[in-house]
Amino acid sequence: MPSVPDTLGTVNLIPPAASPGSSPEPVDGRASRWQGHREERRRELIKAARRAVHALGSDASMEDIAAAAGTSKSVFYRYFGDKAGLQQAVGEVVLGQMQQRIREAAQSAQTPREGLLAMVSAYLQMAETSPNVYTFVTRYSAVESDGGPTSITTGGALGHFFDAIADMIATPMRHHLGEGKEAVIGYWPNAAIGLVRNAGEQWLASPDSPAKPDQETMARQITDWLCVGIAPELKDAQ
Repeated sequence: MPSVPDTLGTVNLIPPAASPGSSPEPVDGRASRWQGHREERRRELIKAARRAVHALGSDASMEDIAAAAGTSKSVFYRYFGDKAGLQQAVGEVVLGQMQQRIREAAQSAQTPREGLLAMVSAYLQMAETSPNVYTFVTRYSAVESDGGPTSITTGGALGHFFDAIADMIATPMRHHLGEGKEAVIGYWPNAAIGLVRNAGEQWLASPDSPAKPDQETMARQITDWLCVGIAPELKDAQ
């Protein structure tokens, strides 16, 4: 695993408050450069954490992640506050990439059903790329701190992600259904997300076996459930 040495110390980037009536002071070039260094360092740590979680598993501790990154746990606390802060930061990157991939998939579709299939397929493909990283950024976590563990969620990035996906689903529905269907347009996208997420995560966590569908089959099955439910299966069982 490549080493990511800590080259930055704690830097105070907040200038002293200006006195009333005084002219704004010019931006300190050194402070601006340090800010750039810190932002670049933060990006490096996020990449290193993502690689560590991919290799070590979603339960990797801050100490394990720091060791894999070639630095100390205190460095991660300095930049992210705690493990939940790190999850949030990694989640913003990972979920942002997933959102972009899903949007691109939806834009290439010709019908609402094709759009759903494309979005479900993109979601499963991205999650399957690294189940460990996906789990790390989408689940509840116990914060590692001196005061003991407390339950916290990475809800910020995750909430924004699912809100954006709901909007992607609702937009073509509104176009095709027209007026008078606001209840359907308001509720169904969120219900659909719940189905996709829970079915997808169960599929992702299931061990490989002859009974486990491949990604393409699972995407088509979930899309069928979204569009027609289990009516065909019930009809066949009668």
